[in-house]
Amino acid sequence: MNEWIDDLSDAMAGGEPAVIVTVAGIRGSAPREPGAKMIVTAQESIGTIGGGQLEYECARIAVSMLGSTEIPSTRRFPLGSAMGQCCGGVVEILFEPIATGLPSWLAELRALHGQRTDATLVTGIGEMGGKFVVSADRIFGPNPDALDRKIVDAGRELASTRGRATLIKGHFLEAVVNSDFNIALFGAGHVGVAVADALSKLDCNIRWIDSRRNIFRGSRPNVRCIETSDAPLEVAAMPGRSYYLVMTHSHALDFEICDRILRREDVAYCGLIGSLSKRRRFEKRFRAGGLADTAIDKLVCPIGVDGISGKKPAEIAVATAAELLQARERDALAARETLPDNVQRLQRR
Repeated sequence: MNEWIDDLSDAMAGGEPAVIVTVAGIRGSAPREPGAKMIVTAQESIGTIGGGQLEYECARIAVSMLGSTEIPSTRRFPLGSAMGQCCGGVVEILFEPIATGLPSWLAELRALHGQRTDATLVTGIGEMGGKFVVSADRIFGPNPDALDRKIVDAGRELASTRGRATLIKGHFLEAVVNSDFNIALFGAGHVGVAVADALSKLDCNIRWIDSRRNIFRGSRPNVRCIETSDAPLEVAAMPGRSYYLVMTHSHALDFEICDRILRREDVAYCGLIGSLSKRRRFEKRFRAGGLADTAIDKLVCPIGVDGISGKKPAEIAVATAAELLQARERDALAARETLPDNVQRLQRR
């Protein structure tokens, strides 16, 4: 997720120097993935690179660098021997002091992200120096022409394939892209509220839909609330490979929404709250309406991972969020396997 962009902007607006602490690389087992960030100021640390002794030590180092003019540099931390952490891998951490005032690269990155334009942030390490924002049609930085063409090409490829952050030729590249994890949640009852609360903490885009007036309460990150008298029409508004959760106040409405979802050929997941008997009734009606068995087989009902039988809204929400994440992982793995070999190598770096 890219909350760090706003977090760093807020810190800079407050006139505080900061240090960006980033997981630049890992070998073996590690608590966080490359690109995970923590922002350290004199007052607080925001975000996490995995917790434990590693995070404590990195925060201590970052505090000692506040207000300095040091160039970005990396340090290696063996988690087992040096940190006493059971992961046992080796983590390479990038430390980047930021003086007071909003850096021009951050303003550019924030503007692109606000416009939902994917880009790659390129940080030169040590003598390589410089910080660049590379999008599909431009390079923003202190001297764009000086940036190695191979780095530019790798940056554009990283953004277009949503690859993992990586170190290449003395540069750290991290894609800053908008989430393509699109979820349509139909129903704002007790379970719908619990599911929205759970999913809103993930890196996703949620369209939360209900036909009842004034049903939505409060705001949540990544959630767009839609009050409509014709909820089934919202199925067509979703992009391809979207994930759908249906849990309205009406079984008739559930059926109509699911029918429209299953008639799409680009559905990543269609989950319906209910029992096996509800599923069987729906299946019979789907077939009577001419829906093919291959489409009906995409319906997941009951929803939620196996082994969680609780019926409380929060329990259903946890089980449902876990199942969605499993479906998302399977989808991502299948997508990676279809990429060209050179892109797969970049993704694995």
